[in-house]
Amino acid sequence: MIIYILIVLFAFMNCNSIKIEYPYTKKQNIVEEHFGIKVEDPYRWLENDSSAEVKQWIEAQNKVTFDYLNNIPFRKKIKERLTELVNYERRTIPIKKGKYYVYFKNRGLQNQSVLYITTNLDNEGTVLIDPNKLSEDGTISISAIKMSPDCKYIAYSISQSGSDWQTICFKNIENGQQLKDTLVNVKFSSIAWYDNGIFYSGYSQVNNVGKYTNENKFQKLFYHKIGNKQSDDVIVLENTNDPYINFYAYTNSDDNILCIHEEKAGFKGNALKIIDLNLPKLFIKTIIPNYEYEYKVIERINDWIYVLTNENAPKYSLIKININTLERKTIIPQSNDVISNALIAKNKIIVKYLHNAYSILNVFDLDGNKIKELTLPCIGNVSSLSGNLNDTIIFYEFSSFNYPPTIFKLNVNTLKQEVLFETKIKDFIPEKYIVKQDFYKSKDGTLIPIFIIHKKNINLDGTNPTILYGYGGFNVSLTPSFSATRLFWLEIGGIYAVANLRGGGEFGEEWHLAGTKLNKQNTFDDFISAAEYLIQNKYTSPNCLAIQGASNGGLLVGVVVNQRPDLFKVAIPSVGVMDMLRFHKFTIGWSWITDYGNPDNEKEFKYIYKYSPLHNIKENTNYPAILVTTADHDDRVVPAHSFKYIATLQEKCKGSNPALIRIETKAGHGAGKSLTKIIEEQTDIFSFILFNINPKIKL
Repeated sequence: MIIYILIVLFAFMNCNSIKIEYPYTKKQNIVEEHFGIKVEDPYRWLENDSSAEVKQWIEAQNKVTFDYLNNIPFRKKIKERLTELVNYERRTIPIKKGKYYVYFKNRGLQNQSVLYITTNLDNEGTVLIDPNKLSEDGTISISAIKMSPDCKYIAYSISQSGSDWQTICFKNIENGQQLKDTLVNVKFSSIAWYDNGIFYSGYSQVNNVGKYTNENKFQKLFYHKIGNKQSDDVIVLENTNDPYINFYAYTNSDDNILCIHEEKAGFKGNALKIIDLNLPKLFIKTIIPNYEYEYKVIERINDWIYVLTNENAPKYSLIKININTLERKTIIPQSNDVISNALIAKNKIIVKYLHNAYSILNVFDLDGNKIKELTLPCIGNVSSLSGNLNDTIIFYEFSSFNYPPTIFKLNVNTLKQEVLFETKIKDFIPEKYIVKQDFYKSKDGTLIPIFIIHKKNINLDGTNPTILYGYGGFNVSLTPSFSATRLFWLEIGGIYAVANLRGGGEFGEEWHLAGTKLNKQNTFDDFISAAEYLIQNKYTSPNCLAIQGASNGGLLVGVVVNQRPDLFKVAIPSVGVMDMLRFHKFTIGWSWITDYGNPDNEKEFKYIYKYSPLHNIKENTNYPAILVTTADHDDRVVPAHSFKYIATLQEKCKGSNPALIRIETKAGHGAGKSLTKIIEEQTDIFSFILFNINPKIKL
């Protein structure tokens, strides 16, 4: 209650009363010509984030930002409330191997969730790996785990400070001893067991200078035998002629076939190779030689692999391919809804569909005959399925905006569902909140779905503080999800909206392609139209509307504030792709050409240049209050994107609204971030939004 009062007390303050003097950022005379267009890049020196000069600049920017945030009077109360909200027990879906189950558990305020192992899910079991003991500040996280087929060992990869770079370690499950084997230079890799060893993806040599910014080229697929030196690992696959090919290998539930995705720059699909691990002599067999479509192996039954694909099926179908003859049969054809996942257990196929961006679970027999649609609690999302080919019991996790994550177990013989674990949050009453889905027209008339969440009985008078979130890229679907930190926003009477923009995967590959390359403006138009819809229907107004997005969503926010600065009061672009002319020159950025196009291609360059956030900042424009967030170990979207963007914004925009950057240390693109850092970051984002919107909160 205190926090509500404090917000009301400051509701009529001038949110720009905090004086800001931005740090000096030097400029260099760098001009490059692209297809007859001269492009200035005065802040390119900020790309060298390991230099002492850039580190000093980071410190100066953070000082200005945190001086501003420290002067927000209700910031401390927001942090206290967020800490209360996230202090609840949570678990992940169990993974079964042999007689064991493993799962992650967090007792509430642990920085990282702990891996437990048990033979009976009625018992908690014992701690197998506690990542909180690997660092003093909780900045080392576990990013992947895999038990060996005989359940003697577990291999797990750890990430430091949120980086995509991983180290694979091994532990003996039977006696708890840590093995000496340690694999480094691992990135974009799974873990696949075979014969007391693993297949993994990584790089032969990595230069520590520029490790977090240099292009990731010439990835290889390796095999490591336990007890051997990493230098003796066998190279299973590589391409010495093309630096922009990645390999991703995984096994089926019985570990009797290795499936290898081969992905190539400029293509949106993957080639598919396999190794039959049942054979006495292993060899690689190509199933799909080209990269035009996606192929994901779900399971192997005898000589058939079951594959999800969008080949001739933009909304995906399930087919089976004979690994000897390459004969194909369609098991579950494409329908009006998108197939997003599937699992096979006890001669049943459990298929997750996306219907208008929320989940439906259908059960089929192995011939593709539908048996039943399972009843789900509400409009929400099945985030994961877990089970093995011969299991009678499988698991799935379900959640929604007002439905905390719940793990269900399903008997595939009887199709009876039971709750295995229910998340309980103190004083949270789901019935107090409304979750609804509307549809609005974008600029070209296309109907776009939008989820809108708020307290019941709020007045639609245009004064509600509102956050509009979007992504719209890389075939990623924004589905209903639960967030304890978001509860704070809903508690104080805020509205939260999620728009399902073109470029995402909510309606299949055609929806995805409609927001890529020379169609990318559709994504931005969809987001702008979402804001206009909320305003026209009196949910909010431009003075009460904040927009937020991360990564590709950060790009989205950067573009729309350039195109429609009048429409928003606050903008939070997080870890965004802001320099669209150089994104492909860092780490894994070359793989994004499939969505964005190639800046080295004249036609695509000229299209990209017209919307690139960095290159379209307007002088003497009253921009919204902007808080850019990034992190020093982000080697997915390197922080130079955000650095150059905020330097340009501070230089050109002389309006009254703040233009600040919050640069997290010992954190990356988002995955593996410690709970302490999550609370601190969310505190600052909510504080910044509220302080600049000045909402009228009704108690």
